[in-house]
Amino acid sequence: MKNYSKITPEGTKDLLFEECLANRTVSAILGNVFSSRGFHEVLTPGLEFYDLFSEDISGIPMEYMFKMSDPKGRLMVMRPDSTLPIARMVSTRLQNAHKPIRLYYNQRVYRCNPGLTGRSNEVMQTGIELIGAKGMRADLEVITTAIDALSKCVPDFRIELGHAGFFRALAAKLPVSARKREKIRFYIESKNYSALNSTLDKLEPSQYVDVVRRLPRLFGGIEVLDEACRICQDEDALAALGYVREIYDHLSKYGLGDRLIIDLGLVQRNDYYSSIVFSGYVMGSGEPVLIGGRYDNLLDSFEAPSPACGFGINVDALARVMLSRGNVPKRKNADVLVHAEAGFEIEAIRYTQTLAQANIVGENSVFETEEEALEYARSRGIKQIAVVGSEIRTKDTGV
Repeated sequence: MKNYSKITPEGTKDLLFEECLANRTVSAILGNVFSSRGFHEVLTPGLEFYDLFSEDISGIPMEYMFKMSDPKGRLMVMRPDSTLPIARMVSTRLQNAHKPIRLYYNQRVYRCNPGLTGRSNEVMQTGIELIGAKGMRADLEVITTAIDALSKCVPDFRIELGHAGFFRALAAKLPVSARKREKIRFYIESKNYSALNSTLDKLEPSQYVDVVRRLPRLFGGIEVLDEACRICQDEDALAALGYVREIYDHLSKYGLGDRLIIDLGLVQRNDYYSSIVFSGYVMGSGEPVLIGGRYDNLLDSFEAPSPACGFGINVDALARVMLSRGNVPKRKNADVLVHAEAGFEIEAIRYTQTLAQANIVGENSVFETEEEALEYARSRGIKQIAVVGSEIRTKDTGV
């Protein structure tokens, strides 16, 4: 039997030193943005019952989840999404809270990505949920919070806007099964033009087939909406386009310039999105670092109907970008290595604590001899050593 004790499972990795610091830095920055805008932190269990994420609610295929059973034989999953557990929480523990409810989270999600293609199965995710508020003002509050969050980390992000109702209105008119409709959605999302055209070529030509065929290319500025309105006369689809235009006009005043893009091919997998959807991208990351949208019907599944909007940010991806650019504080070495002469070990520990109170980083020596301690200090770039005995002697290490 092969021994896997020295490797990590596929899609996971160990984080060392600067990587940990980068993740904590990003989480702290984003948490400060969210709390400054009135959102309150919550955490949900890493293990949930599978029922919470059944595919007809979550849109997440069962094979994408890590599953196990509890001692009673009930099917469990490792949390593959943060929005659904928060919806459960709101419908139970917060059912009598005054609305709107502003929540944010910072926790890991686990999702199996077949073939991986560079994606991780374990991701630190942070985000917000604004529950109990509907309409344009609530959508602008969530989207501008996303913009503020990214701008505090990187300057060269872009925000893409779409509408879940636009694709849904078109797809409903296609004479295909639900399974084939999901394949079409996937081809659009991945911009797989060949597979999309091959599938649509088998259908009777119509206005809806034509528009769906062009969805991956309906990407750009306000002219995208003009083009979509010209080629599509469906009432529900036009209403969705009108709302995207309204949101785009307001966000154009937020100083985004050409970083605000319309993408009508933004057809995310999660079926619970009902209206505006958006994604955030940064240079250096091929996948979106932020995904969000409005999901007004999701809480119906918990018998607690309420409008809601939110987004999630991939902290790991954002941290990697910031780390590669040198935008994360360097890991700080100790200022002083404190070494105890024989019999003065406790006094040395107390001296290290005294240094900490003075905002001096002191590391307590675990070596037997002063020579070993000095050699260690030089190898670690520690500039000073303090030797604690009947008196305290300090000297430079020559680093």
